Parts: sequence; C-alpha cells; structure tokens
Amino acid sequence: MADATQILLPESFQGGRGNFSDQIWLIWELIKAPLIVPLLRLMVYISLAMSLMLFFERVYMGIVIVLVKLFWKKPEKRYKYELLQDDLESGSSNFPHVLIQIPMFNEREVYKISIGAACGLSWPADRLVIQVLDDSTDPVIKQMVEQECLRWASKGINITYQIRETRGGYKAGALKEGLKRRYVSHCEYVAIFDADFRPEPDYLRRAIPFLVHNPDIALVQARWRFVNANECLLTRMQEMSLDYHFTVEQEVGSATHAFFGFNGTAGVWRIAAINEAGGWKDRTTVEDMDLAVRASLRGWKFVYLGDLQVKSELPSTFKAFRFQQHRWSCGPANLFRKMVMEIVRNKKVKFWKKVYVIYSFFFVRKIIAHMVTFFFYCVVLPLTILVPEVYVPIWGAVYIPSVITILNSVGTPRSIHLLFYWILFENVMSLHRTKAALIGLFEAGRVNEWVVTEKLGDALKNKAAADAAKSKANAKVPKIRLRCKFGDRINTLELGFAAFLFFCGCYDFVHGKNNYFVYLFLQTFSFLITGVGYVGTIIPSS
Repeated sequence: MADATQILLPESFQGGRGNFSDQIWLIWELIKAPLIVPLLRLMVYISLAMSLMLFFERVYMGIVIVLVKLFWKKPEKRYKYELLQDDLESGSSNFPHVLIQIPMFNEREVYKISIGAACGLSWPADRLVIQVLDDSTDPVIKQMVEQECLRWASKGINITYQIRETRGGYKAGALKEGLKRRYVSHCEYVAIFDADFRPEPDYLRRAIPFLVHNPDIALVQARWRFVNANECLLTRMQEMSLDYHFTVEQEVGSATHAFFGFNGTAGVWRIAAINEAGGWKDRTTVEDMDLAVRASLRGWKFVYLGDLQVKSELPSTFKAFRFQQHRWSCGPANLFRKMVMEIVRNKKVKFWKKVYVIYSFFFVRKIIAHMVTFFFYCVVLPLTILVPEVYVPIWGAVYIPSVITILNSVGTPRSIHLLFYWILFENVMSLHRTKAALIGLFEAGRVNEWVVTEKLGDALKNKAAADAAKSKANAKVPKIRLRCKFGDRINTLELGFAAFLFFCGCYDFVHGKNNYFVYLFLQTFSFLITGVGYVGTIIPSS
C-alpha cells in the first residue's frame, strides 16, 4: 500500500503528510496548472462571449427605442384607430361584447379592489360580462369573494362567481374553463386582470378600438404601474427592473415585429385568436408567454400601449419575490426547450422575426442575461483572484457591465441614485434566476412549481392609518411588525455565497492586485442581507 502511495503522489507531497493544510496546498498546486487554469480560462472566455451577446442586445434595444421615440408613429397612427361612439338611436350596438376574467386564489387582501375596478369600467352594461374565477382553497375567503360578486350583481352588473372542483392547470386551467361557459359564447374579446390589478374606467374604450378596426391584431397589452413601489428598497429594485421591460423591451417588440410576450394580465385578447392558437395550455408556468408565441406563429399581431397604464402591486416580501422570480425564470426557459424547433419549422412568419424570437426574446433575455450575471460576476471573477494565472480583461470586467447597467437604468430615471444598490441586488437574484432557468431547460424537479405571489393590498397602509389615528388620540400604539420566525428568514444558499465571496475578497485584499475586494465585500454584504431575509425591510429615500 505504501508503494502505491509513493507511485501516485510526488515526493514533496509525501513529506508533508503530517500537516493537513500543507497537504491541501500541495494538492491545489498539483492540479492547478493542468486542470484548474485551463478550465477557469475557458469559463472566462464563455463568460466574455455571453457578456458581449448581452451588450450588443442592450445596445440594439437602446438604439431602436431612441428611433421609436423620435421617428416611429404612435400605435394610434400605425394602425386604424377610432374611438367607439355612443349612439342614441342604435344604443349600445356599436360596442362589441367583452368578457372580463379575474383569476383568484386566496386573495383576501385584494379581491375587493380588482372586482370593484372591473365593475367600474366604462362600457355598456349589456355588452360586458365579468367572470371571477376563484380557485381559493380557504372556504372563508371563497365566501367573502362570492358575497362581493353578489353585492355588485345586485347593482345591475353582469358578474358571475365561477369555481372549479380542482385547481388543475392553475391559472391557465381557470382561464380555459371560463371560456367554455355558455354565457360567454357571444363575447368577442376577453380582458384579463390579476387580483391586484386596478384598470381605469376608460381602459376598454382605449384598448378595444385597436381590435375592432384591425382584424389582424390579437392582443392589446397595457403597461403596469405599481402602487407600492415606494414601500421599501425591495419594491424599488423591482420597479427598476420591470420599468426597463415595459419602457424598452415591450415597446421595441411592438414597434418592430408586432410581437412581445403577453404579461399575463392587463391585456385584451381576441377570443378567436386564442382559439386558433390552440387555447390556454398548462405545460409550463408561463401560460401567457406560451399563448403569445403560438398566436404569433400563426401570423397574429400584438400592440403595446405604453400610455395605457394599469395599477398593480409588487411583492412586498423577499420570500414572495423569490417564488415569483423562480416562476418567471423557469417557465420561459422550459417553453424555449419545448418550442424552439416549432419556431424554426414555422412557415407563416418571416425569417428575421424567427431570429428575433429565438435569439433575442428567448436565448439572450431569458437565459443568457441570468447566467452571465451570476456565473461571471459571482463565480468566475472571484475565482480568478485565487488563480492569478487567469486574466480577465478590464473591458469585460468593468466597461461592458457599466454600459449594460446604464442602459438598464433608462426605464426609471427617478431611481438613478439607487443604481448601485440595484446592481448588487440583481447579482443576488441572478443566483435564483440561473437556477430556475437551468431547471426549466433540463425539466428538473421544480419545473412546474406554481406558488401564487402573496399580495398585501392596502392592509399595511390601512393599519398604519388606523394606528396613526389612535396616536393622535393619545392612545398607546403598538409598533407595526410583520411577524416572522427568524428561522424562516434564513436562506442558506445566499449565506453560502456570502462566505465564498468574503473569502475571495479577503484573499484579494492580502494578495491581489486588481482591487476587486471592494466589489466583493459589497456583494458579500448584499448576499448576507438577503441570506437573513431583511432586504424587504429597508425603506429607500425618494
């Protein structure tokens, strides 16, 4: 046995067997040159290639959005558009029948808001059907929602409370079942609003004319606005990311290819287009994107209206936000796996539209964007500190990410002072988005996980107002707290990466030459904050 050891290990290593740390160091030196250095260098090349792909995508989007804002006609000028007018002689016959669908699941805090907003839409009552699709499992909440529907029905609103025996297909299943009901068979269009969305009264009057006067348009999508964006730093970070999506990505897709991903809510569909595309499918957790891609492959066009805005709510807790981001990252990757060849073989759409959908919409935005942020800045770059033989060019480590970050910030100018915090937060979230994207690509265990995003509505605001009133009355007011066990806050994955980045930062501080330790210590703090679940408790300055 001793002879075998002498053959396998070099003499220098055998002499240090008494000291464990020396053995580890010798093993590291033994494998570094032939294995670690080439492998890490390959990872750097791959990361730089992905960075360039994302860089050129962002630059392209930036150039196009400037051209769109300066030279493109507004949707009302690009398409035939004329507001539907009330006619005293013909009554409401000028208006098409419209169905409003509101899918719900245990929405205790917001059900009144969405139902009230839908019932307040300015549209002839005899041409509007409101359908509340309640999949709630809490009998108390189900009764509350049903009573709210009955209250509005007593006022003459055509509203129906609809339930199912099972939650099969989740949201897609509920929407699909709703369209099968006989009492909606005469409806030509369907507007969908999640339980926390609050359309303005003129929403239908501004959106429906695009569908009425342009038979090739299948979808009109409105922009989201967030009522709780200023609640905490977590919601401000989300606003920055989503504002870029709506301000740039949706606008560019609509103006150049008449295609973009349906956002799942705050949109109006032509029911004939839904049926032609194969209806709602529950094969992924992004049933909205699935339907949009299938409809687009059949030649239907989409219109995005940036000035038609619908109020909604952002997740207020880090746990809820993580579940939402898992679904939003896993679903598109899984849909890409399922549909890429169908897109390639399709003969109804032009070649450049296929390139846009496959490369830009799916590959770069839904996969590469997550992976390069995590692998390059949270794994590869820190590892190069431990292996100084591997060089990362400054244009890849500093210049390109700086330009990408600046371009990403154009959607929310008011939060430009939070840009640095947003970078660190996005790097943390890239860990979860990358994991989710890989789960979707390889159809691993959590690929079809659907956790409904928790919504707080006006609960905290109302409680704060009530407590403030008590305070003015000189009453003893308890502090408002969202009680949560400390153990439920702990996120071990984030804490593990915090330890890894802290070690790399300390090593760079002592031995490094690039001064990466400044970034690494700040990123360590970000992972640590999210690791103990306190990211949603910080209130940003305006």
